[in-house]
Amino acid sequence: MSKEIKSVDDIDPKYSKNYSDDSFWEKVKGVLKSAGLPLIYKAFQLYYVMQRPDCPIHIKAAIVATLGYFISPDFTPFVGFSDDLAAIVGALVLAQMYVDENVKRQAREAIDNIFGAGTSEGLD
Repeated sequence: MSKEIKSVDDIDPKYSKNYSDDSFWEKVKGVLKSAGLPLIYKAFQLYYVMQRPDCPIHIKAAIVATLGYFISPDFTPFVGFSDDLAAIVGALVLAQMYVDENVKRQAREAIDNIFGAGTSEGLD
């Protein structure tokens, strides 16, 4: 019998407790050079999917857990961001029906606002 998801903490409290809007934005600002723009763009897509009122709670919970994992310190530095990329891509597969042009636009605008106009050119 599967457990009903009523809140984001029901999916993965270990990583969802690390998630907050502030910690997400700080992580993004701090990892651009090492993580790369495509990873940041995908993380922003998840962030904006989570803001959609029509996104179901189980997908929001998975996104919070994924972004919490992304925000968490890396304990295996030799792996780099490949584990973060795998988690983010997995969550994007789950949330793909909610990644529309508006979400992509918001993600590109966030990148341009933080890192400078035109930074998001060529992303999609």
